[in-house]
Amino acid sequence: MKEGIFITVEGPEGAGKSTILSELYEQLVKDGYDVMQTREPGGISIAEQIREVILNKENTAMDKRTEALLYAAARRQHLVEKVIPALEDGSIVICDRFIDSSLAYQGNARGIGMTEVMNINQFAIEDRMPDLTLYFDIDPEAGLQRIARHDGREVNRLDLESIDFHERVCEGYQSLINQYPERIQVVDASRTKEEVFSAAYEIVKKFIE
Repeated sequence: MKEGIFITVEGPEGAGKSTILSELYEQLVKDGYDVMQTREPGGISIAEQIREVILNKENTAMDKRTEALLYAAARRQHLVEKVIPALEDGSIVICDRFIDSSLAYQGNARGIGMTEVMNINQFAIEDRMPDLTLYFDIDPEAGLQRIARHDGREVNRLDLESIDFHERVCEGYQSLINQYPERIQVVDASRTKEEVFSAAYEIVKKFIE
C-alpha cells in the first residue's frame, strides 16, 4: 500500500489557519480522499493532557526549555499513536501545527536556538517531517487584533505574550521558509476567508495530484 501524505498548517496567532484547516478537511472528504484531521499539541488523550499544562494561563513560571520539551513529548506520542498509523494506512493527514511551531516559538521567539530545538525534536520525530506545509502569513499585530475580536476562541498562555515575542515568531517562520522553500508554501492570510481557503486548497490539491 502507498504511504499517505503528511500536510501541516502553520502560522502566527490569529492567522486563521485552524478554520481553514477544517474547511480543507471537509472539502477533501467531499472530493473522495481518505483524510484525517488532527492538531498539536493534542490530537490524542496523552498529548491533550500535556497541551493543558503548556497552554494553561496559570503556568507563568514555566521554564522555556521545559516548554520545548513538553511540546516534543506531546509530539512524539501523537506521532506514534495517531499520525504514523494513519500514514501507513495511506491516509492524508492534515495537522494543525508541527515541528515548525517549536522552531519558531521556542527556538527563535524564546531564544533557545532553532538548532537546539531541532535537536530535541529529532529525538521525538525520528526524521518524520511533513511532506507539505502551508504557512498562513499575517502581520502579528493584525493577528492579535483578530483574536481580540473573536469571542469564541481559546485564549492561551502564548496569546498573552508581548508583540515583540510574536514578531520574533514570524522572524523564525521566515527563516524556515528560506530554509525549506519547496516544503513550505506561503498563503497570504490577510485576505478574506474565502480567498485564503481558495489559495490553500489549490496548493493542497496540486500537491496531492
